[in-house]
Amino acid sequence: MPDVEMTAIEVEGGKGPASALKAARIATPLPGAGQILIAVHAAGVNRPDILQRLGFYPPPPGSPPTLGLEVAGTVVEGAGRWREGDRVCALLGGGGYAQFAVCDARHALPVPDRLDFTQAASLPETVFTVYANVFEHGGLKAGETLMVHGATSGIGVAAIQMGKAVGARVIATARGKDKVVEALALGADIAVDASNEDFEAVARASGGVDVILDMVAGSYFPRNLEALNTGGRLVHIASLGGGTVELPIMKIMQKRLVITGSTLRPRDADEKARLAGEIERVVWPWIASGVVKPIIDRVFPLAEAAAAHAWLEGGAHVGKVVLAV
Repeated sequence: MPDVEMTAIEVEGGKGPASALKAARIATPLPGAGQILIAVHAAGVNRPDILQRLGFYPPPPGSPPTLGLEVAGTVVEGAGRWREGDRVCALLGGGGYAQFAVCDARHALPVPDRLDFTQAASLPETVFTVYANVFEHGGLKAGETLMVHGATSGIGVAAIQMGKAVGARVIATARGKDKVVEALALGADIAVDASNEDFEAVARASGGVDVILDMVAGSYFPRNLEALNTGGRLVHIASLGGGTVELPIMKIMQKRLVITGSTLRPRDADEKARLAGEIERVVWPWIASGVVKPIIDRVFPLAEAAAAHAWLEGGAHVGKVVLAV
């Protein structure tokens, strides 16, 4: 059994800049019915963590108030299919920046044999988000074209690889020549430097796109609509460029467009369990075969969570930032 107390990262003052993240001793969580207790070896760092730290993304009722939406480690107390010592990665409602975390047993997946804990911790939040939005809401199919904005973000690097794995053509957008090179290396068929190229024009010149995964919104919205083919699907997962847009109803009707979006964290436990099952069925074989690879940009010790947040906010990363516990 673990100690009564553990080390975790808290936001000093409840909200604030990256420097407000401090290590603290808090109570070790106790698993409830149907939950497992995980000894955390690594935890993924995600933009929703930054939003929560700033006070804009509160945890759902019943979730830990501390940060961290994905972890990898070993099971300490099992439930369901899991036994003590099993290697798992898991989607959490919160509490991942810590030595121990609890989660619904159905929201954990086995760590693929070829991966270490750092790589596995980069997967759950990212892969769940991409699968739900690109493949379920966006309905991407083999032979279609996917456009991925923010192509070198944690979400972007997974979306490029998963799009290629299903047999789609992928157009990636990023800012800067170096990031364009990285997107092409990940398998994108076309990469656009959005800082000085018009992604809408590139998309239309190459035959248009069928699905767009967008985390920008704002000024990208009308250009996305122009880039989409008839019957296209625009899927929003963030609004870094602004959350209010003008909706041209006639264009949507004429092109029979679908505009949708979602967040992952507020989904209920049964829906997350369903997604976990689909991801293990569809995506885990891609990871096992190496078709989809975790892309780790930097690893920081748990005690340096503030530096990890500052690095992610700086925007120079390619792939995921992970905390080693």
